[in-house]
Amino acid sequence: MDTLSPIERSERMRRVKARDTKPEKRLGALVWRLGYRYRKHRRDIPGNPDLAFPGRKRAIFVHGCFWHRHDCSSGRRTPKSHARFWKKKFQRNIKRDFAVARELRRAGWRALVIWECQLRNTELVERKVRKFLDA
Repeated sequence: MDTLSPIERSERMRRVKARDTKPEKRLGALVWRLGYRYRKHRRDIPGNPDLAFPGRKRAIFVHGCFWHRHDCSSGRRTPKSHARFWKKKFQRNIKRDFAVARELRRAGWRALVIWECQLRNTELVERKVRKFLDA
């Protein structure tokens, strides 16, 4: 049973942003500090990556663990109410993530996914980003 009324749940879900989220801003600031310059949400690149590096043909996506089903405590949590709806939604998200990765590869791009929970370890993310962008 949901602890919030339908109106409260609707209001809470309406607040979930798709762009310029805190994790995305945090990663953007980290990448900028490392000296890399990027473009945000380029619609001409498959998947509209959170950070795009057109000259390098690299794209970075910041995935929320809950929404994209990461194998961490947040990603394993599933709402108890409307379970069928959530299962379908999560499956669509995962299917879309694979399709975007395939489309990027076909277009000659490489993609990196940074999970929301990984942003707690700045050094790890810095190493991943440097390795990915300098390859």
